[in-house]
Amino acid sequence: MRSRKEIQREFKERVKPAGVFQVKNIVNGKVLLGSSLNLEGPLNSHEFMLKIGSHTNKALQTDWNEFGPDKFVFEILEVVKVKDDPNYNLKDELTLLEQIWLEKLQPFGERGYNLNANIRQA
Repeated sequence: MRSRKEIQREFKERVKPAGVFQVKNIVNGKVLLGSSLNLEGPLNSHEFMLKIGSHTNKALQTDWNEFGPDKFVFEILEVVKVKDDPNYNLKDELTLLEQIWLEKLQPFGERGYNLNANIRQA
């Protein structure tokens, strides 16, 4: 049987998925596009901040309050495919995905909640 320490070490060492996600308002189609080197954190963080009414994106928080949580979906759009290549750079791959999705969705103004093209989070 594995010890608690071994299980914790394995959890910390496992590869965390990096990629692009969105918080989408299904009423008006507006999206908040984001990306992260660890997708597990930001989606939970966005949902938590919206639920407690303290999201930093005021337009998103206003719509959440108006339409309700059931009118929003939290989705992973694409995960970076990790390559076994010495020249592979996860951050560069994520930057490329960000550019593709920003161009595809253009989540600004009437189309989205993003204020600028800097969508990466911790």
